[in-house]
Amino acid sequence: MARIRVSRVGEQIKKELSQILQQELKDPRIGFVTITSVEMSGDLQHAKVYVSVMGDEEQKKNTLAALNKAKGFIRSEIGRRITLRHTPELVFKVDESIEHGQYINQLLREVKTNDAGDQ
Repeated sequence: MARIRVSRVGEQIKKELSQILQQELKDPRIGFVTITSVEMSGDLQHAKVYVSVMGDEEQKKNTLAALNKAKGFIRSEIGRRITLRHTPELVFKVDESIEHGQYINQLLREVKTNDAGDQ
């Protein structure tokens, strides 16, 4: 039962974070960002927020810096929008899974092309 609550709270935080990023934050350093997932601790005190950022490494770095700078505002907004005893501490991390998936697809295409050429 506790896992279901943790999952539900994580999804609610993800939803609210997405709205805050779209509507509230105006920092020009924040590029095209997508919240891919939120991992909550069992006690709901900490949340790892995984973000996907379109752009190069500099854009990712700038976006993370802007998100970390706005962390207090974001946390207070989440506390205002979601009824929790304690608003969780937020830790933003870049989600590299999309890039890894693209790299694996590229490798698979190369292998397939090489196998077709060898026959």
